[in-house]
Amino acid sequence: MNGRNKENLRQLFEKFLNSEQAREAMDNVQKARQIFREYPAPKPDKELIADIKVKIARALLRRKVNAFRRIAYKTAAVAAALILITAISVKLFEKSNGKPGKIAATSTMPEIIWESDNTAAEDADLATLTAEVEQVENEILALQLGENNGNGYGAVTELEMELIEINSDFWKG
Repeated sequence: MNGRNKENLRQLFEKFLNSEQAREAMDNVQKARQIFREYPAPKPDKELIADIKVKIARALLRRKVNAFRRIAYKTAAVAAALILITAISVKLFEKSNGKPGKIAATSTMPEIIWESDNTAAEDADLATLTAEVEQVENEILALQLGENNGNGYGAVTELEMELIEINSDFWKG
């Protein structure tokens, strides 16, 4: 510590302490500085640093995996909605015999079904499709909540295969 710093520190101590206590505090600071010079802080062990880096890398990987899962779940939900919309559109188009103006001109469903409280139960194709979509939604929800007791990767793959199967069954008619 140079002379100016010592003087500034002494003046600071004298603002809070009497002159004798300020001198003792200055001596204590000098002794502490000497001890720090004689006994420098030990450097961390290389194994400890490597272990900390591994833990950080694992935590970052978990975050990336969780972010990927969230994106996959959202994508699956959007895909299921698109499949449902496409399926309903194609069914309506098929029932109109492929004539574009026919949908607007006539009803595609019998009047009895329109008057029914449960439209899905009256139309077998719609009931099957609704049940499959509900099953997919339940499975996605279970995956999001972690109720599948697995690592999630196999379940997501299985869910994708079911979506493909539902889609291919729909197009077969």
